[in-house]
Amino acid sequence: MDIPALRQQHPRHWMRAAAIRTLTLDAVAAARSGHSGMPMGMADVATVLFARHLKFDAAAPDWPDRDRFILSAGHGSMLLYALLYLTGSDQITLNEIRNFRQIGARTAGHPENFLAAGIETTTGPLGQGLANATGFAIAEEIQRARFGRKVVDHHTYVIAGDGCLMEGVSQEAISLAGRHELSRLIVLWDNNGITIDGPVALADRTDQIGRFAACGWSTHECDGHDPEDIDRAIGQAKETDRPALVACKTHIALGSAAQDTAKGHGALTDAGLIADTKATYGWDHPPFVIPPEIKTWWEEVGARGAEAHRAWKERLEALPARRQAEFRRILALATPPRLSPVIKALKKRASVEKQNIATRSSSELVLTALNPILPETVGGSADLTGSNNTLTGDLGVFSPENRKGRYIHYGIREHAMAAAMNGMALHGGVRPYGGTFMCFTDYARPAMRLAALMKLPTVFVMTHDSIGLGEDGPTHQPVEHLAISRATPNTMVFRPADTVETAEAWELALTATSTPSVLALSRQGLPAVRTRHHTRNLSAQGAYVLAEAEGKRRVILIATGSEVAVALAARDILQGEGVGARVVSMPCMELFARQEEAYRRRVLPAGPVRVAVEAGVRQGWDRWLSGERGRAAKAGFVGMESFGASAPAETLFAHFGITAEAVAERAQSLL
Repeated sequence: MDIPALRQQHPRHWMRAAAIRTLTLDAVAAARSGHSGMPMGMADVATVLFARHLKFDAAAPDWPDRDRFILSAGHGSMLLYALLYLTGSDQITLNEIRNFRQIGARTAGHPENFLAAGIETTTGPLGQGLANATGFAIAEEIQRARFGRKVVDHHTYVIAGDGCLMEGVSQEAISLAGRHELSRLIVLWDNNGITIDGPVALADRTDQIGRFAACGWSTHECDGHDPEDIDRAIGQAKETDRPALVACKTHIALGSAAQDTAKGHGALTDAGLIADTKATYGWDHPPFVIPPEIKTWWEEVGARGAEAHRAWKERLEALPARRQAEFRRILALATPPRLSPVIKALKKRASVEKQNIATRSSSELVLTALNPILPETVGGSADLTGSNNTLTGDLGVFSPENRKGRYIHYGIREHAMAAAMNGMALHGGVRPYGGTFMCFTDYARPAMRLAALMKLPTVFVMTHDSIGLGEDGPTHQPVEHLAISRATPNTMVFRPADTVETAEAWELALTATSTPSVLALSRQGLPAVRTRHHTRNLSAQGAYVLAEAEGKRRVILIATGSEVAVALAARDILQGEGVGARVVSMPCMELFARQEEAYRRRVLPAGPVRVAVEAGVRQGWDRWLSGERGRAAKAGFVGMESFGASAPAETLFAHFGITAEAVAERAQSLL
């Protein structure tokens, strides 16, 4: 690479981009860890993007109509932090740059969306940012169709590396984006040919440009170190009516002794190497020092969007008052006043009608009532619409022909579905929910974890939640999946027992603002257990007394979902034998754990035998059985200790001993 020629051809651009490179070198050296090579290689692309194309206002990084910039290659986080600092962020200061990767700093090893404005999404697990970006672009299309181009009119730009494109989720995402012709989505591929192990060719020979083209994308190429060529390619990408890939041919760790090597991917901390690299750049300033003329230029870049922001405010304020209020309401994640009365009415009707239906069907009843009053909901399914019951008649199907559609056919792409929903939630203006089988949370798991980490209210509708799905057998029967979801911090896992609890779960999921929800719903029909109407949302307490003991309370039976009816039947057996038994329904362990101890003590007092029943593994239950004033010697569990089997649901519950008789017998054995 002829660095002197680059410096001579574009001297001002070179030094502006060098500010990114040198801040990266200094921060990684101070931390003695990080990834230097990608920011050094993509600094030219980022400089052109921010200076000539990106619509943003550094003074208002949360402006709703800004262009979104997503660093999918999150290991190169110093690229983003340098850009935010240089353009005038009041949160990513020079002190934060100095404290890169240190405890309490906003400049974490990989970007975390909740640490600073301007970080659009949490990336690091490769491919996630690219899949999130698909959701950002979908949300932009839906909002533009609803509110008009005057208030919603922006692009989503993504920097992705070779690793992002190797991850399987990238194929799911780019094929989904291509199908939906998301023309506001532009991916800038850092085509440097290097991974941690060495050249990309060690493990991959994919024609990435051909791959994107085959998925319906417009493809473009540029020299990733020539600002004019970069500008040309991005400009062409913006003009296409399809999502666009710009393949930027770059050199990792540009200008250093580690250029174009695997070593260049990681932390370049050797003082001699850093000094030599800075000399190659023509940079003779102390660590972390940016010359005033360069910092001023970058701050002017950050301020250029202020006029566009001001004009946007005027256009928003020109909308009718009700449309303005609605636009602001959905961005604030506020729910309309009608939500609570509709939920209460649905619960009352369900408690009177006492239908025996699957909770997946209960969920459909709830969505049928709620989707018309919550125009921000966007539903979908990973090719299981008829099984997940996630489509209601008023939504319409999202497509290039119908941008107002609020239902997305994700195809068999659970991972991209979950990641795209996270992107929609991050973009704002929509409340996404999407369904698949509970067992296939395995495919969606990385994005579900990130939803929790990013504090997003994404709703994962997971049906066919146990061996109760029957004949499809153990490949489809989840036994460990409830425990996996419950083990994830900042996640609410709801397993409702009937229509009333399902309605309450949806109310809680749709009013959450910083916690994702997993709704575990049954395939098989379940009897109504909440037959006495309560206006209060009892599920909000996580657990509550559903049936009290008659006589002296000697046993407490705790259950979720389809096994609540089993527990009630076991109670009848025990009461018939003279043993007083209380039944506690526990639709959400996480919410119960948040309750004050006094309430938890009332529900689970010391003394009685405790038996939990759930058609899953025991992991996670011992807190409620042996903890919380319980004793291991007086605690039992009836559930699964193995994978399931292929048979009708009734046969399976009997075969695995998840019956009222087995529960009553276990309780008696502990007395």
